[in-house]
Amino acid sequence: MPDDGSTADKTTETATDESSEPVAESTHPRLNAVVERMDGFVNLIEVAAGALFALLFAVGVFDLGLQIWEATLSGSITDPTTVIGFIDVGLLLLIIVEIYQTVVAYIKENDTRRIVRLVIYTGVIAVVRKVIIFRTSEYGSSGDALIVAVAYGILTLGLVALLYVDRQTSNTGQ
Repeated sequence: MPDDGSTADKTTETATDESSEPVAESTHPRLNAVVERMDGFVNLIEVAAGALFALLFAVGVFDLGLQIWEATLSGSITDPTTVIGFIDVGLLLLIIVEIYQTVVAYIKENDTRRIVRLVIYTGVIAVVRKVIIFRTSEYGSSGDALIVAVAYGILTLGLVALLYVDRQTSNTGQ
């Protein structure tokens, strides 16, 4: 077929490997170059986001260490509220690590199952964190506290169900 300039509108479906989804690729060289530059820019931003989460984690660990040191010196290390505060910060740091791992998974691979699993784990840690620091005294009425507690329970059951389905489908090879 003769090239009448309409090739810029034509796309072909290609797949780089079996695990990746087909990608529309233009037959126009200039458009391909622009798309490659944009991909490079997005990859650079992803790496910067990963570096930011790594930095946040490092600062958070240092801050938690200082908090524990200060609580030890002041004697408040034995106060249950202080310990729960440490657990809260520690779980928040684990959430940051999970988000970092999700960003790295996006950068390194196209394994959607692994990325979704990381997001589910992040959700589990976040809900557990909220359950641990849950205090009925923070709500205006016991009815409000009950609604929040039921919502946490539903979220927990939903995440457990997602993990169960993920494990079952992983074991059957689907």
